[in-house]
Amino acid sequence: MLVNAKVGAIVFFVAVLDRSVAFYRDTLGLPINEIDGHDGPFALAELGEVTLVFIQRPAKAGDSPVVVFGLEGGIDDYAEALAAKGVEIVVPVSEAPDGGLSLDFVDPDRNMLSLYQPPGAARRQ
Repeated sequence: MLVNAKVGAIVFFVAVLDRSVAFYRDTLGLPINEIDGHDGPFALAELGEVTLVFIQRPAKAGDSPVVVFGLEGGIDDYAEALAAKGVEIVVPVSEAPDGGLSLDFVDPDRNMLSLYQPPGAARRQ
């Protein structure tokens, strides 16, 4: 089902955004961009084809990181196919911080996975 998708992002829920930005930027040397999203600030580090996303949000150990599969479009079709296979969808298709669309679901061990579709892509294939 996800054979044409790629891992596009890994999302980290962090307690203090500024502290995490400083660590990944100053300690690890990653280029970090801070962005004001519609749900508040977040930060991005572009690493080749994978983006690290840092969102300040309360989370307990094990809630993060979240592996995000990037889609070219058709997120509603993927949502229906996952539901038809009995996959537990935790957050239905909704707006992502950058205006794209996302859907969160869990694997059998309750590891969080996500689908992401960029702004402007068709919801159905």
